[in-house]
Amino acid sequence: MKKKILIVGGVAGGASAAARLRRLDEHADIILFERDGYISFANCGLPYYIGETIQERSKLMVQTPEGMKTRFNLDVRTHSEVIRVDPERKRVEVRSADKGIYEESYDFLILSPGAKPMKPPIPGIESGLIYTLRNIPDTDRIKAHVDQQNVKSAIVVGGGFIGVEMAENLRQRGLEVALVEAAPHVLAPFDTEMVAFAEKELEDHGVVLYLGDGVRTFRERDQGIEVMLDSGTALPADMVILAIGVTPDTGFLKDSGIGLGPRGHIQVNEYMQTNKEGVYAVGDAVEVTDYVNGNVTAIPLAGPANKQGRIAADHICGLESAYKGTQGTAIIKIFGLTGASIGNNERALQRLGIPYHVLYVHPNSHAAYYPGAAPIAIKLLFNGQGKLLGAQAFGSEGVDKRMDVISTVQRLGGTVYDLAELELSYAPPFSSAKDPVNMAGYLAGNILDGLAEVVTYKDVDQRTEGEQIVLDVRTKAEYDKGHIEGAVHIPVDELRSRMQELDKEKEIYAYCAVGVRGHVASRILSQHGYRVKNVTGGYRTYAMSRYAAGQRGR
Repeated sequence: MKKKILIVGGVAGGASAAARLRRLDEHADIILFERDGYISFANCGLPYYIGETIQERSKLMVQTPEGMKTRFNLDVRTHSEVIRVDPERKRVEVRSADKGIYEESYDFLILSPGAKPMKPPIPGIESGLIYTLRNIPDTDRIKAHVDQQNVKSAIVVGGGFIGVEMAENLRQRGLEVALVEAAPHVLAPFDTEMVAFAEKELEDHGVVLYLGDGVRTFRERDQGIEVMLDSGTALPADMVILAIGVTPDTGFLKDSGIGLGPRGHIQVNEYMQTNKEGVYAVGDAVEVTDYVNGNVTAIPLAGPANKQGRIAADHICGLESAYKGTQGTAIIKIFGLTGASIGNNERALQRLGIPYHVLYVHPNSHAAYYPGAAPIAIKLLFNGQGKLLGAQAFGSEGVDKRMDVISTVQRLGGTVYDLAELELSYAPPFSSAKDPVNMAGYLAGNILDGLAEVVTYKDVDQRTEGEQIVLDVRTKAEYDKGHIEGAVHIPVDELRSRMQELDKEKEIYAYCAVGVRGHVASRILSQHGYRVKNVTGGYRTYAMSRYAAGQRGR
């Protein structure tokens, strides 16, 4: 007897499930419901179409309803919103633009409703000059307004990935752009000293940042809109992009008996099954297991949504594939900079009480003697056994492949020692004989093996006067351009002949530009009886930790 399978929602999770189901079962009846007219589109590409990096709107369409029907023999019902689910009767209620309200039965149901932009009850938030970005109609409205209304300025509220991408793309369209974020920093997956790279890039390209300052009210005035911040700052603009986060679009399930988490996400097991027989859920609306710490979380990303759709289809068709958790691997372009993150950040590890080590390295993207090499700032978090807990990186070149390698090692249960042992492709235009991934692994291994003791920029700032010496081992020219206040300066190449200038009774924090010469200095001094620790990441990390973003917005 052939199966009847209903899918609620397309895009990543639902469309992937539909295609996989048909490949596995040529005879199943598969009905896909989508509330608007677009069932499979590149939602991650929407800001770039608004910014005109992507010139052709048609390029955003991964698959059309007609294409899905022709290739996969699906019953695609657009402009059809599922408004109620009755798992006991195995029926859904549908509101259709052309059929009205009707019921449809199922043997299996896959829920992929996605997440919708958050709109808190801020006075004035219903203004027609405030836009959110979720789908193709939203994109069309924003782009039409920018194209046709002589828009000169925009305020982006929210510094997450969508907010930052919209700020970049509107700025590239020539608009004056301010970005408002209630938290102290943008891009929550990154720690403070790492996100400074992103904030500096935004400000260097003319985006004005207002950090640690939320929105009090919106008010239309003089053919524009004014955003009043909690600080009392009034920001005028022609339009507002609201991008303060998303919430699962699961209101239609509230009386269904399907298990929902505290924030409304659908609860599923590793096979993407809900607590109701025959009902599965995938995508941005589901709870997942954090791959690193094992806790329940929600991470709205396209890659996991696609995998979850495939797994739900597999299980319906008798295959025992399972979803083993989300790492949260993410990447973003910010003008000429790339940022990427994997796993847990330092704040999360501290909140959960998970012990960890941290290091920073700043290797070049490829061989320094080959033109175009640029530094990559990498932060690595790992435990006492070398298990990878998280990583973050920023750079203008080569960030993506390094972070993908680290993500792969983490997924396969590898350790920092595996990073050191990886044999990665090398030629001068592409990498160095010691790839940045290897370099991070070498340093982590040295820390775990007791060959290197490190401190962070935080330890330097919190040092006790009279108990520690901060030692700068860079050249005089580097020292004169900027140094840690109170540092003693002895270049590393003079250290063997001048080490008697240092007090053996005091602990030494040695630093250089990025940590390499600091490590050499540490090894020299430690073998001469000094207590010495290397400042991981060197002066570059220390300086970025002190970058004060948002000064133009004050």
